[in-house]
Amino acid sequence: MYDVIIGGAGPAGIFASLEFIRQANDKKELKVLVLDMGPDVERRYCPSRELHKTCVKCPICTLQSGWGGAGTFSDGKITLTPNVGGWLADLIGNEGLTKLLKDVDNYFLEFGAPREIYGDDENKFEYWDKRARLSDLKLEKNILRHMGSDMSKQVLVNMKNFVSKYVEIRLGTKIEEVVVEGNKVRGVRLKSGEKISAKAVLLAPGRIGAQWLSSEAKRLGIKTNRNPVDLGVRVELPYEVMAQITDDLYEPKLKFFSKTFDDYIRTFCVNPRGEVISEFYEDVVTVNGHSLKNGTSGNTNFAILVSTHFTEPFNDPIAFGKSIAKLANLISNGVIVQRLSDLLQGRRSTKERINKSITEPTLKDATPGDLSFVLPHRILTDIIEMLRALDKLTPGVVSQNTLLYGVEAKFYSSRIETDKHLQTNVKGLFVAGDGAGITRGIAQAAASGMHAARSIAELLNNEVLD
Repeated sequence: MYDVIIGGAGPAGIFASLEFIRQANDKKELKVLVLDMGPDVERRYCPSRELHKTCVKCPICTLQSGWGGAGTFSDGKITLTPNVGGWLADLIGNEGLTKLLKDVDNYFLEFGAPREIYGDDENKFEYWDKRARLSDLKLEKNILRHMGSDMSKQVLVNMKNFVSKYVEIRLGTKIEEVVVEGNKVRGVRLKSGEKISAKAVLLAPGRIGAQWLSSEAKRLGIKTNRNPVDLGVRVELPYEVMAQITDDLYEPKLKFFSKTFDDYIRTFCVNPRGEVISEFYEDVVTVNGHSLKNGTSGNTNFAILVSTHFTEPFNDPIAFGKSIAKLANLISNGVIVQRLSDLLQGRRSTKERINKSITEPTLKDATPGDLSFVLPHRILTDIIEMLRALDKLTPGVVSQNTLLYGVEAKFYSSRIETDKHLQTNVKGLFVAGDGAGITRGIAQAAASGMHAARSIAELLNNEVLD
């Protein structure tokens, strides 16, 4: 019998573990088990990234599973602003989330994250905020710490070495289902058939386990709500084009409402001197980007995403987004690359035309093509309008040298309905992180895990969950 089983060793699961260890120092020691279907952080390897090829569809995606979760191979941005990275504030308030994010940041620093902060200079923010308004853009305040995908791994190794001294960790182990009796959680059943008992279960499976978590919620009678889907492209251009704003803010969060359709559009995951990469989401290949702490390329890449909400009768935004991504996969090796100038002239890019751009593609295996055969006219119009607004802010964005990769898609999991403690209507069953649809980023996922752990520890100490 364990006090707590944590399903998932991503940011939510790791930071829940850290919090249980801290709680044990203050009160009584808890018997905690962490389960994850992926390998240890030091054994996680993506052949596609090493070979600069599109996804080869491994049986278990080590990009998204294993110690560290999907964030292990991201560029390691720790966002410290409560209005960026999820919806946890809806449950605990901005003030509560701000305090949690400070605790999250302290943990990262304790385990080796760099001390440099970006986006906290008020004068620089005001300068760019004024310029953004003149370009019909809204600049969101975004204070962050950047570890880089190289330093992120070492921080996660340090966390694993510490947590393993106090908490039992079983990797390469998949949960088949949650065991519930009389609307109270009793533990989990593994894919191997083994049943493990626990007083409380915290499910934090990340994006790769989102579909499984949704099906478990349906089986157990837990209500879920649909989040939007974001579709768009990843833009790659010479570093110098956006150097002034990225040097000042590192990752500018810019919002825009299109003039033609009044749609909400935003920049996402800006990577100065970064690389464009492909990633595998269940049965589709999409595009993403990352950067090292000390960037190695001569380019900057970022996403432009259009948020799409659906109303009755359609209520499956993930299926819609996947169908667009599958269409891109159908006519390419997985990811399409196109010069912006070719898109505006209504013609497909060829290898010869791509070679005419001074921007050297960092995703070598992308297929030259035509994104207008994939993205709906409405979304493509939104993207072009925002690119032109960005060109006013940082001249040079709209250029024959700008490359567009598609499709970039962000599938936000169905949001599991919980109380403010992140407990579902099944007693003792808690959820946290991106897979639960509560967060969409490392920092808030970590914060949600910490918040759930504090709630569980308090209930266990008061013998409410016994």
